[in-house]
Amino acid sequence: MNQNNKGLSSFISSWVPRVLCLFVAVIIFACVRYFNMGSRVVRIPLDVTLPQSASVVPESLVPDYVDIVISGDDNLIYLVDPDSISAYADFSDVDSEGISRRAVDLVYPSDVFQDTALTVRADPDVVRILFTSAGGQNA
Repeated sequence: MNQNNKGLSSFISSWVPRVLCLFVAVIIFACVRYFNMGSRVVRIPLDVTLPQSASVVPESLVPDYVDIVISGDDNLIYLVDPDSISAYADFSDVDSEGISRRAVDLVYPSDVFQDTALTVRADPDVVRILFTSAGGQNA
């Protein structure tokens, strides 16, 4: 009977360091993964579709470029070809004066980015343009 208590006592006293070592290993793994993450910013052309109707025209500057932030593993973010990413903003449905906002839509080969756990986002992710009536402009 004494031998059973000794085995149980030995097991209980040895599982605490094992669990603690496992916990420390998970923390170290997470830190290495986190510190190996990086971001890369590239500037790509922005294709802006303006309204076809002559009722409103853009008064403010229409942006030509947008910054794209590629985040992920430091070893992979510089392998991404920025020419494979396209950015669009569609203002074709604007028919009244004022500031209009549209989200920047990104088109890229998503299967490549999902397989490598990379994320892509536009910065800024919203484009704002001031529109005025076409008759209100001075020649």
